[in-house]
Amino acid sequence: MDIRFDNRVAIVTGAGTGLGRSHALGLAARGARVMVNDLGVTTDGQGASSTAAEAVAQEIRDAGGEAMAHGCDVSDEAGVKDMVAKVMEAWGRIDIVVNNAGILRDKTFSKMEMSDFRKVVDVHLIGSANVTHACWPIMRAQKYGRIVLTSSASGLYGNFGQSNYGAAKAAMMGLMNVLHLEGARDNIRVNTLAPTAATRMTADLLPEQAQALLAPETITPGLLYLVSEDGPSRVILGAGAGSFAQTRVYETEGVTLTGDDNTPEGVAAAFDKITDAAGQQELTDAFSQTKKYALNAAKAQGLDLDWG
Repeated sequence: MDIRFDNRVAIVTGAGTGLGRSHALGLAARGARVMVNDLGVTTDGQGASSTAAEAVAQEIRDAGGEAMAHGCDVSDEAGVKDMVAKVMEAWGRIDIVVNNAGILRDKTFSKMEMSDFRKVVDVHLIGSANVTHACWPIMRAQKYGRIVLTSSASGLYGNFGQSNYGAAKAAMMGLMNVLHLEGARDNIRVNTLAPTAATRMTADLLPEQAQALLAPETITPGLLYLVSEDGPSRVILGAGAGSFAQTRVYETEGVTLTGDDNTPEGVAAAFDKITDAAGQQELTDAFSQTKKYALNAAKAQGLDLDWG
């Protein structure tokens, strides 16, 4: 069955260019009404213009779809609330939120001003939280919502000179994990897209031939699946050049040290076993880890711990 978004309403941030534009056009082509958000700044967050957002919205309308544009800064809570209010006034619901807005201010940590660290975190993390928070009660009331946060390999694996960007992008996993749990009872599904694409933010970093392979349009199909009615929840989907993969976090089986063995020297002696991947598992929430450790300790000490 075709994946469609007829009668669905979507907000896509950072949708004036690159990935966001591709996502907005992809949603509209399959029937969604789209709020195109873009502040219209340079890649490092300077200036502002609604031209790009208006152009994408007009492109959607010219193709027979429905779209509006809004130029708020996603790190500005009041601006985000105004955008959401305009969507509700026009269309009465919000089904899909794609948090894509972002900027870069790359420098090594030793040379970075904290104002640059804070601004990147504000746009990526606080901006995603602002938009999601404004839409959350609407989705709870209608018992339906699909939310995507945008991470990056820089956050999942690290990249030299991007401590601010990497920290903000790694935070998406933590936000997703909690919102997945809190949204489940109201049919709100939350996922993270970790794309690598040829956009204006990566224009100087990729070989010309690679840029052709890594077009944003090769990633959007994964995004469209994540926000579909039968899409998953709590998935980190890596995407680029038509390749898709899931990133997972595992915890090793580990060891339990008791008594006189529970010392720094004991940890050092057991470190190879602590880090042994054999028997590793994926935990479902924070208390899964707490329960694991407590049960291991009880077993090691011969105690009968009744914890289901």
